[in-house]
Amino acid sequence: MFEITNDQLSVTLLDPNRDRDKLGARYCAGGYIFQISDAKLGALMSGPTYPNDFNVFDGQGIPDAFNLSPLRSVGEGSEALIPGVGICDLDPNYQKNGVKSFSDWSVEMQQSSAHMSTQQAYREWALALARTVTLAGRTIRSHIRLDNTGHAPIPMRWFPHPFYPHAGDVLIKLNIDVNFGESAGYALQPSGWITRKNWPWPRPGHYLPLDHNATERLVIQQRHPLLGMVSATCSYTPDFFPIWGNDKTFSWEPFLERMIAPGQSLEWFIDYDF
Repeated sequence: MFEITNDQLSVTLLDPNRDRDKLGARYCAGGYIFQISDAKLGALMSGPTYPNDFNVFDGQGIPDAFNLSPLRSVGEGSEALIPGVGICDLDPNYQKNGVKSFSDWSVEMQQSSAHMSTQQAYREWALALARTVTLAGRTIRSHIRLDNTGHAPIPMRWFPHPFYPHAGDVLIKLNIDVNFGESAGYALQPSGWITRKNWPWPRPGHYLPLDHNATERLVIQQRHPLLGMVSATCSYTPDFFPIWGNDKTFSWEPFLERMIAPGQSLEWFIDYDF
């Protein structure tokens, strides 16, 4: 693992080349934030099974994923390239956490930043993916750039999956108007706060897509048991936007969906403020 630090926070990142026992086909290997710790308060992030145990599918901390748009040719069976991971087998019966061969990453570490990059090629697709995680004060920025270096368009579907510990029934408030129908686990208050209901939740928890017509970038206020309030700012407007939580953690998943043509690139980021 790697760590970037200052006098307030430390950010632990998985080594995409050496921590493969903690990686699988679901989450991007480079830029995987495994934990954020406060110098006085300790660990700030959670996970679906944290702190009891860990598995590569559920993960912990702030992972993110390209796995819902695997690159595979028609009629090529279950083998596919997953950006940020490698050549994978989508057959649920395949062992080794779904990965046939991981892509290698170049890593450059400094005290307050980590830069990780990889190049991947498979069939008619080729891409370059760069991840930069920086720490400035109490802000962690996760920046991503994807370049289509091949001859075929890349249908990209990406989402972050930050796992926050529960801080009671009040969960998040957004800068965009959202709505949803009747839910077994969530309620939308007149103040705009989304709250949990019917606690304690049974496993596997509650999943809920939010409806919205926003055109501006997303800002999220998040209740936190140690800090009171934290926030996150996305550089993009979510295309699909579900929330999810179980008895251990709560998470939001603002999807970014694009078709990246050959020769084109896309950059985006999320700032996590603690």
